[in-house]
Amino acid sequence: MADWNQSIIDEFRANDGTVRTMGFGRSLVLLHHVGAKSGTKRVTPLAAVRQEDGVWLIAASKGGAPENPAWLHNLITHPEVEIEDPDEGTVRVVAEVLTGGERDSAWRRFEEFSDGFAEYQRKTSRIIPVVALRRAG
Repeated sequence: MADWNQSIIDEFRANDGTVRTMGFGRSLVLLHHVGAKSGTKRVTPLAAVRQEDGVWLIAASKGGAPENPAWLHNLITHPEVEIEDPDEGTVRVVAEVLTGGERDSAWRRFEEFSDGFAEYQRKTSRIIPVVALRRAG
């Protein structure tokens, strides 16, 4: 997975945020986060849905795996992070895991974005978390 992620990161940066692999286009952000335990700096490409100006939504789907992705734990421990956005470049954001109706509404946006997200939810018994990345003040 690390090699695949790196190839997506390289393509994103080489093409000013456009990723043709798997038809991602300009729908990805690169999430810069810090390991919750290790303190290691990491970059993860993620599908993002723009909710409104200054807010990006990301889903901790992990392809429908039974456990959450490591980056979610990293954001909970270290919520002040940066993203690389195809249109805005590097942006400082604060991560917030959404709950209740706000999470459900945001999740529907992902299901509208791609049928794959609905399939991920069918594959797992966990409720897939959705994170809002809000531009830091």
